[in-house]
Amino acid sequence: MKKILLLTAMVALLLSGCNKVPISGRNQLNLVSDSEVLASSLASYKEYISNAPKSTQTVKSEQVTRVGSKIAAATEYYLNTHGMSDQVKNFSWEFNLVKDSQLNAFCMPGGKIVVYEGIMGIIASDDELAVVLGHEVAHAVAKHSNERLSQQKALEYGGAILGAITQNASQQTQNLAAQVFGLGANYGVMLPFSRKHETEADNIGLVLMTMAGYNPDCALTFWQKMSANSTNTKAEFMSTHPSDATRIANLQKQLPQVKANYKKTISL
Repeated sequence: MKKILLLTAMVALLLSGCNKVPISGRNQLNLVSDSEVLASSLASYKEYISNAPKSTQTVKSEQVTRVGSKIAAATEYYLNTHGMSDQVKNFSWEFNLVKDSQLNAFCMPGGKIVVYEGIMGIIASDDELAVVLGHEVAHAVAKHSNERLSQQKALEYGGAILGAITQNASQQTQNLAAQVFGLGANYGVMLPFSRKHETEADNIGLVLMTMAGYNPDCALTFWQKMSANSTNTKAEFMSTHPSDATRIANLQKQLPQVKANYKKTISL
């Protein structure tokens, strides 16, 4: 009976926590509230940005702000014109360039974007910067942080169910089952979902940068540069990101559809 109740509770929880991702239309698991995620991420962001060394490269800092503002405006335009205006209130956009040699950037829920000086070294135009910022904004728009937290919560329920199922087995069997569940959850669920999030952010980012008036073809040249500068040799199935070849192939596949269905919709 306990097993049945646990399974029933988990199914009910999963069914009640489904949302659709803007632009991609994918059904996603969402078991945490926006207010929880936003409050936590804002606190983390404030702590980070108060200690991060701000870039003194004025021209590049202004470039990040200029391109980011257009991407943000395109994002809000899409949400407002597709029946999702209630989500606009979740964003308080901020774009910062910080001193860091890494080829990286990140976005916190709520629209707090940080770009590292290192990645600006391979960016040759506003269009290529729009690839980066469109990708990062897409993570926030798609609420990938919410979904990752929800996946963790669902896995906790899965672990509880596993414990109930094996409670009468030997300790050796229980330990083995727990180990297998942990490996399966990581390589079978969490890492593929991370790669799915990256691919989805690439696709949504293409749309947002196109709507903002930037050339989506530059996504290919940018990621080719990233590939040339990459030192990551980890197998794709053990990585949170798709391989460079997989990413570029996906972008090539998406480009014709994006260019046919989306166009510049804002002017700043």
